[in-house]
Amino acid sequence: MAAARGEFSSRFGFVMAAAGSAVGLGNIWGFPTQAASNGGAAFLLVYLVLAFTLAYPVLMAELIIGRFAHSNAVNALRRISPTPASGRVGVSVGVVGIVVASLILSFYAIVAGWMIAFGLSSGANLLGMNALADWLTSFSLSGNLLFMGIFMLMTIGIISAGVGGGIERWSARLMPLLLITLVSLVAYVLTLEGAMDGLKVYLLPDFERALSPKLIIAALGSAFFSLSLGVGTMLIYGSYISDRENLTALGGLVTLVDISIAVTAGFLVLPAMYAALASGVQIFTEGGALISEDTLIFTVLPELFSTMGLAGLIVSITFFFLMSIAALTSSISMLEVPVAFAIEEYGLARKKAVFIIGGLIAVASAVILLNFDTLFGLVVTVTTRYAQPLLGLCFCIFAGWLWRRDAILQELKKGNPEVAQGVFWKIWPWYIRFVCPVIIAAIFVQSLWG
Repeated sequence: MAAARGEFSSRFGFVMAAAGSAVGLGNIWGFPTQAASNGGAAFLLVYLVLAFTLAYPVLMAELIIGRFAHSNAVNALRRISPTPASGRVGVSVGVVGIVVASLILSFYAIVAGWMIAFGLSSGANLLGMNALADWLTSFSLSGNLLFMGIFMLMTIGIISAGVGGGIERWSARLMPLLLITLVSLVAYVLTLEGAMDGLKVYLLPDFERALSPKLIIAALGSAFFSLSLGVGTMLIYGSYISDRENLTALGGLVTLVDISIAVTAGFLVLPAMYAALASGVQIFTEGGALISEDTLIFTVLPELFSTMGLAGLIVSITFFFLMSIAALTSSISMLEVPVAFAIEEYGLARKKAVFIIGGLIAVASAVILLNFDTLFGLVVTVTTRYAQPLLGLCFCIFAGWLWRRDAILQELKKGNPEVAQGVFWKIWPWYIRFVCPVIIAAIFVQSLWG
Protein backbone atom coordinates (compact mmCIF):
# COMPACT_ATOMS: atom_id res chain seq x y z
CA MET A 1 0.00 0.00 0.00
CA ALA A 2 2.77 2.43 0.95
CA ALA A 3 4.64 1.87 -2.28
CA ALA A 4 1.52 2.52 -4.37
CA ARG A 5 0.97 5.80 -2.56
CA GLY A 6 4.55 6.90 -2.92
CA GLU A 7 7.35 6.73 -0.39
CA PHE A 8 10.41 8.72 0.57
CA SER A 9 13.36 6.94 -1.00
CA SER A 10 15.96 7.96 1.59
CA ARG A 11 16.36 9.22 5.13
CA PHE A 12 17.94 12.41 3.80
CA GLY A 13 14.96 13.02 1.53
CA PHE A 14 12.48 12.65 4.37
CA VAL A 15 14.47 14.83 6.80
CA MET A 16 14.79 17.58 4.20
CA ALA A 17 11.08 17.39 3.34
CA ALA A 18 9.89 17.31 6.96
CA ALA A 19 12.36 20.00 8.04
CA GLY A 20 11.29 22.03 5.02
CA SER A 21 7.67 21.74 6.14
CA ALA A 22 8.64 22.92 9.62
CA VAL A 23 11.02 25.64 8.46
CA GLY A 24 8.87 28.45 7.16
CA LEU A 25 8.42 32.17 7.42
CA GLY A 26 7.72 31.78 11.13
CA ASN A 27 11.22 30.42 11.73
CA ILE A 28 12.94 33.15 9.73
CA TRP A 29 11.00 36.19 10.96
CA GLY A 30 8.68 34.95 13.72
CA PHE A 31 11.14 33.26 16.07
CA PRO A 32 13.81 36.01 16.00
CA THR A 33 11.30 38.81 16.64
CA GLN A 34 9.67 36.77 19.43
CA ALA A 35 13.13 36.41 20.93
CA ALA A 36 13.81 40.14 20.60
CA SER A 37 10.49 40.99 22.27
CA ASN A 38 10.91 38.52 25.13
CA GLY A 39 14.36 38.92 26.58
CA GLY A 40 16.58 37.74 23.75
CA ALA A 41 18.83 35.01 25.11
CA ALA A 42 16.42 34.24 27.97
CA PHE A 43 13.75 33.42 25.40
CA LEU A 44 16.25 31.41 23.34
CA LEU A 45 17.20 29.32 26.37
CA VAL A 46 13.61 28.52 27.32
CA TYR A 47 12.71 27.85 23.68
CA LEU A 48 15.50 25.30 23.26
CA VAL A 49 14.37 23.40 26.35
CA LEU A 50 10.71 23.41 25.40
CA ALA A 51 11.25 22.55 21.75
CA PHE A 52 12.64 19.17 22.75
CA THR A 53 10.28 18.60 25.68
CA LEU A 54 7.09 19.61 23.84
CA ALA A 55 7.49 19.82 20.07
CA TYR A 56 9.43 16.56 19.66
CA PRO A 57 6.90 14.36 21.53
CA VAL A 58 3.95 15.80 19.56
CA LEU A 59 5.90 15.44 16.30
CA MET A 60 6.48 11.78 17.15
CA ALA A 61 2.75 11.27 17.74
CA GLU A 62 1.97 12.49 14.23
CA LEU A 63 4.79 10.50 12.61
CA ILE A 64 3.84 7.24 14.36
CA ILE A 65 0.14 7.57 13.51
CA GLY A 66 0.97 8.44 9.91
CA ARG A 67 3.34 5.55 9.27
CA PHE A 68 1.05 3.04 10.99
CA ALA A 69 -1.87 3.95 8.72
CA HIS A 70 0.10 4.80 5.55
CA SER A 71 -2.86 7.04 4.83
CA ASN A 72 -4.29 10.55 5.14
CA ALA A 73 -5.18 12.11 8.51
CA VAL A 74 -8.91 11.30 8.30
CA ASN A 75 -8.38 7.60 7.65
CA ALA A 76 -5.41 7.37 10.02
CA LEU A 77 -7.32 8.72 13.03
CA ARG A 78 -10.29 6.53 12.14
CA ARG A 79 -8.08 3.44 12.04
CA ILE A 80 -6.49 3.97 15.45
CA SER A 81 -9.83 4.72 17.12
CA PRO A 82 -11.05 1.89 19.43
CA THR A 83 -14.79 2.56 19.03
CA PRO A 84 -17.14 3.80 16.28
CA ALA A 85 -17.84 6.95 18.31
CA SER A 86 -14.14 7.82 18.68
CA GLY A 87 -13.72 6.97 15.00
CA ARG A 88 -16.28 9.61 14.09
CA VAL A 89 -14.42 12.10 16.28
CA GLY A 90 -11.19 11.13 14.51
CA VAL A 91 -12.79 11.76 11.12
CA SER A 92 -13.96 15.18 12.32
CA VAL A 93 -10.50 16.08 13.64
CA GLY A 94 -8.92 14.98 10.35
CA VAL A 95 -11.38 17.00 8.26
CA VAL A 96 -10.90 20.11 10.41
CA GLY A 97 -7.12 19.68 10.06
CA ILE A 98 -7.46 19.58 6.27
CA VAL A 99 -9.57 22.74 6.27
CA VAL A 100 -7.15 24.54 8.61
CA ALA A 101 -4.10 23.52 6.53
CA SER A 102 -5.86 24.86 3.42
CA LEU A 103 -6.75 28.15 5.12
CA ILE A 104 -3.19 28.58 6.41
CA LEU A 105 -1.92 28.09 2.86
CA SER A 106 -4.46 30.65 1.59
CA PHE A 107 -2.89 33.48 3.63
CA TYR A 108 0.60 32.01 3.46
CA ALA A 109 0.52 32.30 -0.35
CA ILE A 110 -0.25 36.01 -0.04
CA VAL A 111 2.72 36.65 2.25
CA ALA A 112 4.98 34.48 0.08
CA GLY A 113 3.90 36.53 -2.92
CA TRP A 114 5.08 39.66 -1.11
CA MET A 115 8.47 38.00 -0.59
CA ILE A 116 8.80 37.25 -4.30
CA ALA A 117 7.73 40.80 -5.22
CA PHE A 118 10.22 42.42 -2.83
CA GLY A 119 13.05 40.24 -4.15
CA LEU A 120 12.18 41.18 -7.72
CA SER A 121 11.94 44.84 -6.68
CA SER A 122 15.55 44.77 -5.52
CA GLY A 123 16.51 43.23 -8.84
CA ALA A 124 14.60 45.96 -10.70
CA ASN A 125 16.41 48.64 -8.70
CA LEU A 126 19.71 46.98 -9.55
CA LEU A 127 18.81 47.31 -13.25
CA GLY A 128 17.68 50.92 -12.85
CA MET A 129 13.99 50.09 -13.38
CA ASN A 130 12.80 52.23 -10.49
CA ALA A 131 9.16 52.60 -11.59
CA LEU A 132 8.78 48.82 -11.76
CA ALA A 133 10.50 48.47 -8.38
CA ASP A 134 8.04 50.91 -6.80
CA TRP A 135 5.06 49.01 -8.23
CA LEU A 136 6.41 45.70 -6.97
CA THR A 137 6.51 47.00 -3.38
CA SER A 138 3.25 48.98 -3.51
CA PHE A 139 1.05 46.13 -2.18
CA SER A 140 -1.43 46.84 -4.99
CA LEU A 141 -4.32 44.40 -5.52
CA SER A 142 -3.14 43.50 -9.01
CA GLY A 143 0.38 42.82 -7.79
CA ASN A 144 -0.82 40.83 -4.79
CA LEU A 145 -3.05 38.65 -6.98
CA LEU A 146 -0.28 38.14 -9.54
CA PHE A 147 2.42 37.04 -7.10
CA MET A 148 0.06 34.97 -4.98
CA GLY A 149 -0.86 33.17 -8.20
CA ILE A 150 2.79 32.67 -9.17
CA PHE A 151 3.56 31.20 -5.75
CA MET A 152 0.56 28.86 -5.88
CA LEU A 153 1.59 27.66 -9.35
CA MET A 154 5.08 26.87 -8.00
CA THR A 155 3.54 24.89 -5.14
CA ILE A 156 1.10 23.09 -7.45
CA GLY A 157 3.91 22.20 -9.85
CA ILE A 158 5.96 20.50 -7.14
CA ILE A 159 3.05 18.61 -5.55
CA SER A 160 1.72 17.39 -8.90
CA ALA A 161 4.98 15.47 -9.45
CA GLY A 162 4.26 13.23 -6.44
CA VAL A 163 6.17 12.23 -3.33
CA GLY A 164 9.49 11.13 -4.81
CA GLY A 165 9.61 13.24 -7.96
CA GLY A 166 8.08 16.33 -6.38
CA ILE A 167 8.21 16.70 -2.60
CA GLU A 168 11.41 14.76 -1.92
CA ARG A 169 13.28 15.90 -5.03
CA TRP A 170 12.62 19.60 -4.51
CA SER A 171 13.03 19.53 -0.73
CA ALA A 172 16.43 17.90 -1.16
CA ARG A 173 17.41 20.79 -3.43
CA LEU A 174 15.75 23.73 -1.72
CA MET A 175 16.69 23.01 1.89
CA PRO A 176 20.49 22.90 1.35
CA LEU A 177 20.11 26.08 -0.73
CA LEU A 178 18.17 27.69 2.12
CA LEU A 179 20.89 26.75 4.61
CA ILE A 180 23.71 28.08 2.42
CA THR A 181 21.82 31.35 1.80
CA LEU A 182 21.00 31.80 5.49
CA VAL A 183 24.57 31.19 6.67
CA SER A 184 25.96 33.52 3.99
CA LEU A 185 23.62 36.32 5.05
CA VAL A 186 24.51 35.81 8.72
CA ALA A 187 28.22 36.05 7.91
CA TYR A 188 27.69 39.32 6.04
CA VAL A 189 25.27 41.00 8.47
CA LEU A 190 27.59 40.34 11.43
CA THR A 191 30.17 42.62 9.76
CA LEU A 192 27.79 45.63 9.85
CA GLU A 193 28.01 48.44 12.39
CA GLY A 194 25.64 47.83 15.29
CA ALA A 195 25.28 44.11 14.59
CA MET A 196 27.21 43.15 17.72
CA ASP A 197 24.62 44.94 19.87
CA GLY A 198 21.95 42.67 18.44
CA LEU A 199 24.19 39.66 18.98
CA LYS A 200 24.59 40.56 22.66
CA VAL A 201 20.81 40.80 23.09
CA TYR A 202 20.49 37.38 21.48
CA LEU A 203 23.25 35.57 23.39
CA LEU A 204 23.52 37.16 26.86
CA PRO A 205 20.56 35.91 28.93
CA ASP A 206 18.70 37.74 31.64
CA PHE A 207 17.94 34.73 33.83
CA GLU A 208 15.29 36.60 35.80
CA ARG A 209 13.28 37.06 32.62
CA ALA A 210 13.69 33.37 31.83
CA LEU A 211 11.31 32.66 34.74
CA SER A 212 8.64 35.09 33.49
CA PRO A 213 5.30 33.29 32.85
CA LYS A 214 4.71 35.48 29.79
CA LEU A 215 8.08 34.52 28.32
CA ILE A 216 7.56 30.83 29.04
CA ILE A 217 4.13 30.79 27.39
CA ALA A 218 5.52 32.67 24.35
CA ALA A 219 8.37 30.17 24.08
CA LEU A 220 5.89 27.29 24.36
CA GLY A 221 3.91 28.70 21.46
CA SER A 222 6.99 29.19 19.29
CA ALA A 223 8.26 25.69 20.03
CA PHE A 224 4.91 24.14 19.14
CA PHE A 225 4.27 26.11 15.97
CA SER A 226 7.85 25.90 14.72
CA LEU A 227 7.32 22.26 13.72
CA SER A 228 3.98 22.99 11.97
CA LEU A 229 2.17 20.58 14.25
CA GLY A 230 -1.56 20.03 14.59
CA VAL A 231 -2.82 20.22 11.00
CA GLY A 232 -1.61 16.81 9.78
CA THR A 233 1.41 17.87 7.69
CA MET A 234 3.79 15.72 9.71
CA LEU A 235 1.23 12.90 9.83
CA ILE A 236 0.96 12.79 6.05
CA TYR A 237 4.76 12.93 5.67
CA GLY A 238 5.01 10.13 8.24
CA SER A 239 2.67 8.05 6.09
CA TYR A 240 5.28 8.13 3.31
CA ILE A 241 8.09 6.77 5.52
CA SER A 242 9.34 3.23 4.93
CA ASP A 243 8.61 0.68 7.66
CA ARG A 244 12.34 0.00 7.80
CA GLU A 245 13.17 3.46 9.18
CA ASN A 246 13.82 4.26 12.85
CA LEU A 247 11.06 6.77 13.63
CA THR A 248 12.51 8.06 16.90
CA ALA A 249 15.81 8.91 15.21
CA LEU A 250 14.08 10.52 12.22
CA GLY A 251 11.88 12.65 14.47
CA GLY A 252 14.93 13.77 16.42
CA LEU A 253 16.76 14.77 13.23
CA VAL A 254 13.80 16.80 11.97
CA THR A 255 13.47 18.59 15.32
CA LEU A 256 17.19 19.30 15.43
CA VAL A 257 17.31 20.71 11.88
CA ASP A 258 14.22 22.87 12.44
CA ILE A 259 15.46 24.31 15.72
CA SER A 260 18.95 24.88 14.30
CA ILE A 261 17.55 26.93 11.43
CA ALA A 262 15.30 28.97 13.73
CA VAL A 263 18.25 29.70 16.02
CA THR A 264 20.51 30.56 13.06
CA ALA A 265 17.83 32.95 11.76
CA GLY A 266 18.16 34.77 15.07
CA PHE A 267 21.82 35.40 14.24
CA LEU A 268 20.59 37.10 11.07
CA VAL A 269 17.51 39.08 12.11
CA LEU A 270 18.52 40.48 15.53
CA PRO A 271 21.94 41.78 14.37
CA ALA A 272 20.25 43.16 11.23
CA MET A 273 17.70 44.99 13.39
CA TYR A 274 20.39 46.67 15.48
CA ALA A 275 22.46 47.40 12.38
CA ALA A 276 19.37 49.17 11.06
CA LEU A 277 19.10 51.09 14.33
CA ALA A 278 22.73 52.16 14.02
CA SER A 279 21.92 53.43 10.50
CA GLY A 280 19.12 55.61 11.82
CA VAL A 281 16.21 53.26 11.06
CA GLN A 282 13.59 53.11 13.82
CA ILE A 283 12.99 49.61 15.22
CA PHE A 284 11.08 50.50 18.39
CA THR A 285 7.69 52.13 18.86
CA GLU A 286 7.25 55.32 20.87
CA GLY A 287 6.32 53.16 23.85
CA GLY A 288 9.62 51.29 23.63
CA ALA A 289 8.21 48.05 22.24
CA LEU A 290 9.70 46.30 19.24
CA ILE A 291 7.86 47.02 15.99
CA SER A 292 5.63 44.33 14.49
CA GLU A 293 7.04 41.47 12.42
CA ASP A 294 5.55 42.60 9.10
CA THR A 295 6.90 46.13 9.57
CA LEU A 296 10.31 44.68 10.35
CA ILE A 297 10.47 42.57 7.20
CA PHE A 298 8.85 44.94 4.73
CA THR A 299 9.98 48.33 6.09
CA VAL A 300 12.93 48.17 8.48
CA LEU A 301 15.15 45.68 6.64
CA PRO A 302 14.52 47.23 3.18
CA GLU A 303 15.46 50.63 4.67
CA LEU A 304 18.64 49.05 6.04
CA PHE A 305 19.44 47.52 2.66
CA SER A 306 18.87 50.89 0.94
CA THR A 307 21.62 52.48 3.08
CA MET A 308 24.15 49.92 1.83
CA GLY A 309 24.27 50.92 -1.84
CA LEU A 310 24.95 48.21 -4.40
CA ALA A 311 25.81 45.64 -1.73
CA GLY A 312 22.44 46.32 -0.11
CA LEU A 313 20.57 45.49 -3.31
CA ILE A 314 22.41 42.18 -3.60
CA VAL A 315 21.78 41.39 0.08
CA SER A 316 18.11 42.31 -0.35
CA ILE A 317 17.70 39.99 -3.34
CA THR A 318 19.40 37.21 -1.39
CA PHE A 319 17.30 37.80 1.75
CA PHE A 320 13.93 37.72 -0.02
CA PHE A 321 15.09 34.73 -2.06
CA LEU A 322 15.75 33.01 1.28
CA MET A 323 12.27 33.93 2.52
CA SER A 324 10.67 32.63 -0.67
CA ILE A 325 12.42 29.28 -0.34
CA ALA A 326 11.31 28.98 3.29
CA ALA A 327 7.73 29.71 2.24
CA LEU A 328 7.80 27.18 -0.60
CA THR A 329 9.17 24.29 1.47
CA SER A 330 6.30 24.82 3.91
CA SER A 331 3.56 25.36 1.35
CA ILE A 332 4.15 22.05 -0.41
CA SER A 333 3.44 20.16 2.81
CA MET A 334 0.27 22.19 3.44
CA LEU A 335 -1.10 21.44 -0.03
CA GLU A 336 -0.24 17.75 0.28
CA VAL A 337 -2.63 17.40 3.26
CA PRO A 338 -5.89 17.97 1.32
CA VAL A 339 -4.46 16.45 -1.87
CA ALA A 340 -3.68 13.12 -0.17
CA PHE A 341 -7.20 13.06 1.26
CA ALA A 342 -8.80 13.67 -2.15
CA ILE A 343 -6.67 11.00 -3.83
CA GLU A 344 -7.23 8.31 -1.22
CA GLU A 345 -10.83 8.97 -0.22
CA TYR A 346 -12.28 9.96 -3.61
CA GLY A 347 -9.96 8.21 -6.06
CA LEU A 348 -8.89 11.35 -7.92
CA ALA A 349 -5.74 11.28 -10.03
CA ARG A 350 -2.94 13.23 -8.38
CA LYS A 351 -2.62 15.98 -10.98
CA LYS A 352 -6.38 16.48 -11.12
CA ALA A 353 -6.60 16.66 -7.32
CA VAL A 354 -3.66 19.08 -7.10
CA PHE A 355 -5.02 21.52 -9.69
CA ILE A 356 -8.57 21.46 -8.31
CA ILE A 357 -7.55 21.93 -4.67
CA GLY A 358 -4.71 24.32 -5.47
CA GLY A 359 -7.10 26.35 -7.59
CA LEU A 360 -9.71 26.48 -4.81
CA ILE A 361 -7.08 27.65 -2.30
CA ALA A 362 -5.93 30.33 -4.76
CA VAL A 363 -9.56 31.49 -5.02
CA ALA A 364 -9.71 31.65 -1.22
CA SER A 365 -6.52 33.74 -1.26
CA ALA A 366 -8.09 36.07 -3.81
CA VAL A 367 -11.20 36.48 -1.62
CA ILE A 368 -8.95 37.37 1.33
CA LEU A 369 -7.11 39.95 -0.79
CA LEU A 370 -10.39 41.48 -1.96
CA ASN A 371 -11.49 41.80 1.68
CA PHE A 372 -8.02 42.19 3.16
CA ASP A 373 -8.76 44.44 6.16
CA THR A 374 -11.56 42.17 7.33
CA LEU A 375 -10.35 38.67 6.47
CA PHE A 376 -6.55 38.49 6.57
CA GLY A 377 -6.06 38.99 10.31
CA LEU A 378 -9.17 36.93 11.08
CA VAL A 379 -7.96 33.90 9.10
CA VAL A 380 -4.48 34.11 10.63
CA THR A 381 -5.89 34.34 14.16
CA VAL A 382 -8.49 31.57 13.82
CA THR A 383 -6.08 29.09 12.24
CA THR A 384 -2.83 29.66 14.13
CA ARG A 385 -3.98 30.96 17.50
CA TYR A 386 -7.07 28.80 18.05
CA ALA A 387 -7.31 25.86 15.64
CA GLN A 388 -3.70 24.61 15.72
CA PRO A 389 -3.43 24.22 19.51
CA LEU A 390 -6.81 22.47 19.70
CA LEU A 391 -5.90 20.10 16.85
CA GLY A 392 -2.52 19.42 18.47
CA LEU A 393 -4.35 18.60 21.70
CA CYS A 394 -6.57 16.14 19.80
CA PHE A 395 -3.53 14.36 18.32
CA CYS A 396 -2.09 13.99 21.82
CA ILE A 397 -5.37 12.52 23.11
CA PHE A 398 -5.58 10.04 20.24
CA ALA A 399 -1.95 8.93 20.62
CA GLY A 400 -1.91 8.98 24.43
CA TRP A 401 -5.39 7.81 25.40
CA LEU A 402 -7.27 6.16 22.52
CA TRP A 403 -4.68 4.21 20.55
CA ARG A 404 -3.60 0.91 22.09
CA ARG A 405 -0.16 1.15 23.61
CA ASP A 406 0.93 -2.27 22.32
CA ALA A 407 0.05 -1.21 18.75
CA ILE A 408 2.22 1.89 19.10
CA LEU A 409 5.12 -0.20 20.36
CA GLN A 410 4.81 -2.65 17.50
CA GLU A 411 4.87 0.24 15.02
CA LEU A 412 8.05 1.65 16.58
CA LYS A 413 9.70 -1.78 16.60
CA LYS A 414 9.48 -2.03 12.80
CA GLY A 415 12.52 0.20 12.39
CA ASN A 416 13.97 -0.15 15.88
CA PRO A 417 13.49 -3.61 17.47
CA GLU A 418 15.16 -2.52 20.72
CA VAL A 419 12.98 0.57 21.25
CA ALA A 420 11.20 -0.90 24.30
CA GLN A 421 14.48 -0.89 26.22
CA GLY A 422 15.35 2.69 25.31
CA VAL A 423 14.71 5.99 27.08
CA PHE A 424 12.12 7.11 24.50
CA TRP A 425 9.62 4.35 25.26
CA LYS A 426 10.07 4.72 29.01
CA ILE A 427 9.12 8.41 28.87
CA TRP A 428 7.08 9.19 25.74
CA PRO A 429 3.81 7.24 26.38
CA TRP A 430 2.99 8.93 29.70
CA TYR A 431 4.49 12.22 28.54
CA ILE A 432 2.19 12.43 25.50
CA ARG A 433 -0.73 11.36 27.70
CA PHE A 434 -0.33 13.81 30.57
CA VAL A 435 2.32 16.50 30.06
CA CYS A 436 1.78 17.59 26.44
CA PRO A 437 -2.00 18.08 26.74
CA VAL A 438 -1.55 20.28 29.81
CA ILE A 439 1.12 22.40 28.09
CA ILE A 440 -0.89 22.78 24.88
CA ALA A 441 -3.98 23.69 26.91
CA ALA A 442 -1.90 26.38 28.63
CA ILE A 443 -0.89 27.79 25.24
CA PHE A 444 -4.51 27.87 24.16
CA VAL A 445 -5.72 29.57 27.34
CA GLN A 446 -2.94 32.14 27.03
CA SER A 447 -3.97 32.83 23.43
CA LEU A 448 -7.54 33.49 24.55
CA TRP A 449 -6.52 36.03 27.17
CA GLY A 450 -3.55 37.48 25.28
